[in-house]
Amino acid sequence: MTDNTATRRDFLALMSALGISGLGSVPSFAQEQMPTRTIPGTTEALPIIGLGSSKPVSQIAERGTGPVAEVLRTLVEHGGSVVDTWPRNPANDEAFGDVINEPDLRDALFVTTKIDQVGKEAGIEQFSETQRLYQRETLDLVQVFSLTDLDSQWPNLKDWKASGAARYIGVTVANESLYEQLELFIQREKPDFVQINYSITERRAEERMLPIFQDLGIGVIINRPFMNGDYFRRLGKRPLPEWAAEFDCESWAQFSLKYILPHPAITCVLTETSNPAHMAENARAAFGRMPDDAERKRMTEVINQVS
Repeated sequence: MTDNTATRRDFLALMSALGISGLGSVPSFAQEQMPTRTIPGTTEALPIIGLGSSKPVSQIAERGTGPVAEVLRTLVEHGGSVVDTWPRNPANDEAFGDVINEPDLRDALFVTTKIDQVGKEAGIEQFSETQRLYQRETLDLVQVFSLTDLDSQWPNLKDWKASGAARYIGVTVANESLYEQLELFIQREKPDFVQINYSITERRAEERMLPIFQDLGIGVIINRPFMNGDYFRRLGKRPLPEWAAEFDCESWAQFSLKYILPHPAITCVLTETSNPAHMAENARAAFGRMPDDAERKRMTEVINQVS
């Protein structure tokens, strides 16, 4: 996602020069099928790279809907479908609803939303407003944001799933201080999904939480693969290691994504950008070879030097 990212043409030329044949004949990433992971307990699969839409949606008031529409189309062209949302500004959300209901996007997207209200009725009102703004009676995934008022909102989510208003339900956790509460909750209930922070620079979740999710058969959506941009600020102008090309990695953005993606517990990784070129770059991380355990250890050693 950096401005000096090598072009795909340069990357393929490098692959040829190194004699690496892992990509086979010159691929067209936009035409290939993005790899998918099956949602545990179902026969439905999701593409492994998605979009966290907070940034592009928040910019609609200033930039209009063109940029977010282009980012979504880039995601879909590369085989992605998951777009994660969070109700914030009704005017922006209404405009975003128009975008996701355009003919070429409406049936191509897996749309999620969150409930962040306190009180049963407040949660119901928020979800009804989301249905109206997004012009969808059924949302693919509804999540309780950061375990907010879980005792009130989780019964709401279960009701919406039973009625067909939500296809899947889950919770999100960004703060490690909530891990204990999350663990108690998933032992007691059975969410379809958990959304959690995880990246090459934020690895706490892999110690305990990801294995638990895998054991319990819970789908996992990863947030903050770039630590909201802090990852790139830490790296500065540091050059990408040449050996990253051995697992088809062409940028620092893909470096973090390719560290995350091999974990078997993970269903989809959300990348947040308002730049279509960066969306394409992020999506390409799903293709080609993934690093093995030894390579992933080597990757963390690089990052530990700049953390």
